Amino acid sequence: MAPKLVLGVAMISVGMSACGWPPAESRAGHNPPPKADDSELIGFREDAWFLPDDELLGFVEIPAGPFSMGTDSGVDVLAYDNELWPGSQGPGTVDVDAFYLGRYEVTVAQYRAFVEATGYEVDARALEAPSAHPVTSVSWPDALAYCRWLETTLRVGPQTPAPLSKALRDGFRLGLPSEAEWEKAARGKDGRIYPWGNDPQPDRANYLGTGTMPVGSFECPSCPFGLLDMSGNVWELTRSPYEPYPYEPADDRDHLGEDALFVMRGGHFGDPARNVRAAVRGGVDPGARRPFIGFRVAVSRF
Repeated sequence: MAPKLVLGVAMISVGMSACGWPPAESRAGHNPPPKADDSELIGFREDAWFLPDDELLGFVEIPAGPFSMGTDSGVDVLAYDNELWPGSQGPGTVDVDAFYLGRYEVTVAQYRAFVEATGYEVDARALEAPSAHPVTSVSWPDALAYCRWLETTLRVGPQTPAPLSKALRDGFRLGLPSEAEWEKAARGKDGRIYPWGNDPQPDRANYLGTGTMPVGSFECPSCPFGLLDMSGNVWELTRSPYEPYPYEPADDRDHLGEDALFVMRGGHFGDPARNVRAAVRGGVDPGARRPFIGFRVAVSRF
């Protein structure tokens, strides 16, 4: 089905229940995963499911506290209507608990580790890109399946850093970020338009391009929290159902059984500068698999 345009942002719909796993016949591609070429995976740990080789395996702590969510139309003339809170032309204030977010988008190598460990039936296109590129052509349930496997693996793996082990013991879960978590991580507390500031900078992210690039290809010293590729490369799935503002955290728990679109954030490699702003909201049907949609993972309370 062709993409629909809603509130200025492309929405992709293929008609599927929000909580239903795709039937086996809909999981295109039953061939074995292609042979991996991991020669480019410098900075990732083969002995830790190809997660980043740093102290927290690529997870970055985002501190608790309020931030401005949405767009001030008086500051950002490129704003879409779905970024504005009702009754105002400005953003709302949302308080977010502390959580961890992946420094990078989930890579092909990381997703392949999951497929090889579980035998999960994957769309053949998901594993075709080079190992360090973001995985794409995964649906919302496909992303959740990876998250559930990685959470279980981190709970028992000796490689798991102590702060993550403690968080998981204390009731945190590993999954997709909420859209509020995603936006706070992307723009920090100062309401900047892009993760790096208020002006487009093609040397800070992969947009206006022709395809995905290895995660972390663009340095962004001015981006908050040291996260990379929060703009461009691939749209990133969240766990939040697509609904008009105001944002209600309870919706991320209470409405998941309904037939819903889910929020995706950040824009993709071929988008113009307008669509890679930190406040842009897209919506996607949970069953859609597209070569410009991927995800990153969070460890948070939900």
